[in-house]
Amino acid sequence: MAGWRRAVELAMTDEEIATLAALSRSRTELASRVSRAQMLLAYRENPSFCAVGQRLGVHHQTVQRCVERALADGPLAALDDRPRPGKEPTITPEAKAWLVSLACDKAKDHGYPHELWTTRLLARHAREHGPAAGHACLTNLVQGTVCKILGKEEIKPHKVRYYLENRDAEFERKMAEVLCVYHEVAVLKKAPAKSKRRGKPVAIVSCDEKLGIQAIATTAPDLPPEPGIHAGFARDHEYKRHGTLSLLAGFDLLTGKVHALVRDRHRSREFIELLRLLDAAYPRSTTIKLILDNHSAHISRETRAWLATRPSGRFEFTFTPKHGSWLNLIEGFFSKFARSVLRHIRVAPKHELKERIMAGIDDVNRHPVIHTWSYKLAEAA
Repeated sequence: MAGWRRAVELAMTDEEIATLAALSRSRTELASRVSRAQMLLAYRENPSFCAVGQRLGVHHQTVQRCVERALADGPLAALDDRPRPGKEPTITPEAKAWLVSLACDKAKDHGYPHELWTTRLLARHAREHGPAAGHACLTNLVQGTVCKILGKEEIKPHKVRYYLENRDAEFERKMAEVLCVYHEVAVLKKAPAKSKRRGKPVAIVSCDEKLGIQAIATTAPDLPPEPGIHAGFARDHEYKRHGTLSLLAGFDLLTGKVHALVRDRHRSREFIELLRLLDAAYPRSTTIKLILDNHSAHISRETRAWLATRPSGRFEFTFTPKHGSWLNLIEGFFSKFARSVLRHIRVAPKHELKERIMAGIDDVNRHPVIHTWSYKLAEAA
């Protein structure tokens, strides 16, 4: 009977042997790499294709091909599959570039009623107009191929990413003015009580309006949670609208107190009501500095006429830049109020919504939270 067939000796360095040993025990590597590492290590101990094949449960020709490649390219290179030529691409690079440039246009610019491309529409357009543009390979283009081509170029013509154009030429200057006010707040918070009494008293208030708070009523009673049935409250999809309300508020940055009014509208007269409320809330000797946006009610003729009736220096306005409402600290308060008090709120009549909003403001004032601005504050120092 013929003996085992033996092959040439396979030389490996100590580093290669250690790498193969680690790969042969790996539970995360590809199974093909683990199997080939085991073949090479077993062949090093017993250089026989058939013996290694029987030991590992593979055909001896599989072992032979692995060892021959290790001899030719090195033991570590033999662990991976050889690169295969594959099918020649039918879509040329020029055709792909034409398709990508087409995706960078809007669909409406090519005579379609759509604003933006869909991949299905883009594939249809390429099939119909690609051959005339010199790309006959796009005749049978399908949607999936379009997705692959655009995906490699990271182009998503069906999506819109919104941004905000800077339309205020004096944005930096106005932002610096607001930050200076916040810096003054930080200084006043750290100042000792004696120095505060020595200087002229100042109140710094962040003002704004939260508009369109909907008064919505349910058409059926809410169902309470039931263990094993539904974990939260159940509510009928139908609802009734009773109009909207506006919350006008001023947030004292030194004490955390909120001065608020709830009205049906937010005209100049409502804003003047808020100013009257602030005027009555602070001693006559106090300068009230307001941070507010450029709403028409804040700079209207009626507002300026009322301010003229107050003592000089009683009110000082600092306006945020256009599209810079995020600089106003009261926006954070409105966000928190909407996520806590107003979230899922349902009322029967409209005045109930007003009462609950004011009750929420009273609750905030019982446990005031002083908001602090920190972004770019060091630049204002």
